[in-house]
Amino acid sequence: MSALPPEGAPLPHTASTAPFEPNAVETMTPEQERVYLASQWQLMWWKFRRHKLAVISGVVILVIYAMAAFAEFLAPYHYTTRNTDFIRAPRQEVHLFHEGSLIGPFVYPYVQRLNMENLKREYDVDRTKPQPLRFFCRGDDYLFWGLIPGNLHLVCAPEGGTLFLLGSDRLGRDMLSRILYGGRISLSIGLLGVFVSFVLGVVIGGIAGYYGGKVDLVVQRLIEIVQSLPHIPLWLALASIMPPSWSPLLVYFGITVILGLMDWTGLARAVRSKLLSLREEDYVVAAQLMGAKPARIIGLHLVPGFMSHLIASATITIPKTILGETALSFLGLGLRPPITSWGVMLNEAQNINVVALYPWLLYPVVPVILIILAFNFLGDGLRDAADPYR
Repeated sequence: MSALPPEGAPLPHTASTAPFEPNAVETMTPEQERVYLASQWQLMWWKFRRHKLAVISGVVILVIYAMAAFAEFLAPYHYTTRNTDFIRAPRQEVHLFHEGSLIGPFVYPYVQRLNMENLKREYDVDRTKPQPLRFFCRGDDYLFWGLIPGNLHLVCAPEGGTLFLLGSDRLGRDMLSRILYGGRISLSIGLLGVFVSFVLGVVIGGIAGYYGGKVDLVVQRLIEIVQSLPHIPLWLALASIMPPSWSPLLVYFGITVILGLMDWTGLARAVRSKLLSLREEDYVVAAQLMGAKPARIIGLHLVPGFMSHLIASATITIPKTILGETALSFLGLGLRPPITSWGVMLNEAQNINVVALYPWLLYPVVPVILIILAFNFLGDGLRDAADPYR
């Protein structure tokens, strides 16, 4: 132990010779600086990338939406084109080799015959006449997004032949083409329905959370009433009151509004709980003292603070809306022909005898299952990424 200096003697000390930097902070490594100075969205993205299943699901969703957006180009036929000589034909397989020789993608033609014992159309494959497929070819005329006329297709049926990669329906229409066209309706209804519920949930939940008190009490009782109603019977009741004289476009928007009106309650409660905890923050009080109106405080100060949670909630809500449209159209109370959606196509597969004889009529259920699973996995990843500090 060192001896103390004599009384009155100056204490020993040392001084740093480093230059004085009043704005200096604790030195961080580049890795620490990258994390500590990252924005909330960067932290979310880093967390989301580690959720491999969510990333794959996001890619699948983008691919499906891209296919629906370019359905006219990708579909071999127009969705209304009928091949009356090939009603309920099974799917044609694509081959590359014929009798040991490589001749490229081709299909074998069908030869139709009527079975007089059960009066069923049967199709035999003629394996002596390979028919090469055509790519980037001219086929059925269409209006791209209802605006731009065209007839260019990625793949077309062979000259004088047919191309039913997923079979045909009761009117001889190509199932693959109708699934691509129907995906545009089913997927867009999911987005529009979520937009309606998103607006209602943010507005109603924001008012309840910001004002609290009696306003919150009234809104909570309203949410409980809506949530206590059975959804499917209420969907059926609301869909059945739409006049049959409405055009397909009006029916489309009517179904979208109905689905949006039923799915806003969960989001409203999430917004309300967040605003109850955020409305006492200093920046909210400062905005109030500066004279900001409640709509501005909610929209510009409170909602952006938990936008990541809203995005995750909306992602999980989209599959519910898609399933709602599919269920209504399957029951014949949603969209109706000539509009084509996955639910409308599944409406033709209600008869178990038809499904037993022509199982390819159930193919529209495959993209429904795929998109629902992809959205659920993506929603799980976004929900985990919305709290990057966890």
